[in-house]
Amino acid sequence: MFLVCGESLFDFFLESESGPGAATYDARAGGSPFNVAIGLARLGQSVGMMTGISSDLLGQRLERVLRDENVATDFIIRTDRPTTLSLVGLDTEGVPAYQFFDSDSANTGLHREDLPPLTPEVSGLHFGSFSIASAPVADALASLARDNRELFISLDPNIRPTVEPDMEVWRRRLDVLYGCANLVKISAEDLALVHPGTGADEFAAGLLDRGVGLVVVTDGGGVARGWATGGLTATASPPATTVVDTVGAGDTFQAALIACLLRRSDDPIKSLADLNGTDLAKVLDYAARAAAITCSRRGADMPRASELTE
Repeated sequence: MFLVCGESLFDFFLESESGPGAATYDARAGGSPFNVAIGLARLGQSVGMMTGISSDLLGQRLERVLRDENVATDFIIRTDRPTTLSLVGLDTEGVPAYQFFDSDSANTGLHREDLPPLTPEVSGLHFGSFSIASAPVADALASLARDNRELFISLDPNIRPTVEPDMEVWRRRLDVLYGCANLVKISAEDLALVHPGTGADEFAAGLLDRGVGLVVVTDGGGVARGWATGGLTATASPPATTVVDTVGAGDTFQAALIACLLRRSDDPIKSLADLNGTDLAKVLDYAARAAAITCSRRGADMPRASELTE
């Protein structure tokens, strides 16, 4: 089982307004780690989620979604703290802007002692987004990563400046996780935010020197680039698609990367070590095509394995 660790929340998309006192919203279950977990399940992988789930109405719905999507809930931490909310606005190209309401929420209020112990079937861990930057949960997840370095560890920073605007906080948190990770995927936008002035090649080389096995830098609808141990490099471009919005595209890309490695071997560390240049190109292409499907639909509606071919 691959265990995704981090926030689960509800996104509220503004649908319409009628004056300053009335607006309608389309509410969707989400959160970057939540989306990655569902993406992995839809791509046929055994996956669970470690997250704080509120006893409130929205928390109950989040847990129901996970169960309906065949995401294991054994590692859920149930709490009376409220569900995190996110207000989402889309620009004319479908690119989202987020405003989060998560003070002492079911997600960010978790401590290390709240986290359940891992069981032997857990083969890997994924971390990302504001749960890796917001204390106390950030401290809890960093400790979890350090204590389980023998497992395959995946990371997508997914920077959220509206939750933590201080990029130095993100850099300090990421530095710990970089030292534990086997796979790091980052968007070009996030790279510029958290490591300004560092090019993709330089960033990848630095992480490979630290022991990361695969580094991927995505660029929205542009070329995704990958660097792997042994001097391997590859690129992939997403297919042309009519973009409804880009919500969940990066999460889909991440889930597809992990799913490809898991399909090659039950041991993702071995799978990564056995990659050759052709394999890497295929993995990136699969992830790019998966993300394009999500962009063609409203919200983080991740593709299923039946919608993709190798």
